[in-house]
Amino acid sequence: MVKIKKILVPLDGSKNSMRGLDEGIYLARQCQATITGLYVVPLSKPKTNSQISYVEKYLLNNAAKFMSKAKKRAAQNGILFDDTVVYGDEGPKIISFAKNKSYDIIIIGSRGMSSLKEAFLGSTSNFVLHKSKIPVLIVK
Repeated sequence: MVKIKKILVPLDGSKNSMRGLDEGIYLARQCQATITGLYVVPLSKPKTNSQISYVEKYLLNNAAKFMSKAKKRAAQNGILFDDTVVYGDEGPKIISFAKNKSYDIIIIGSRGMSSLKEAFLGSTSNFVLHKSKIPVLIVK
């Protein structure tokens, strides 16, 4: 049996990603695990700080606000929460981040903020589910 010590919870500010976080907190309490909240900004990383656009500033501010809320929620439940913001295409970024940092499980909301709607699962959670080499828990 695999011991769960490191949980990755991709977050995007949606209600579903918060439900994913709540499930992560529950699991972390059962297993004495830590959680990393991963926020993927769907843009390419700017070369310098002077090149940050209004859209990017808005997305980064949203990420910071949401991560702060998530960290507080985890702390209220006695869970160590580490937050990370990365740039790029959500699905592949989540997969490579989880693999490189050797997480035990990914807990992801079934649908996020994406305007693309798929029949049952969001495009990102669907991608993560099918491409991940580690267990994925999808929360509806």
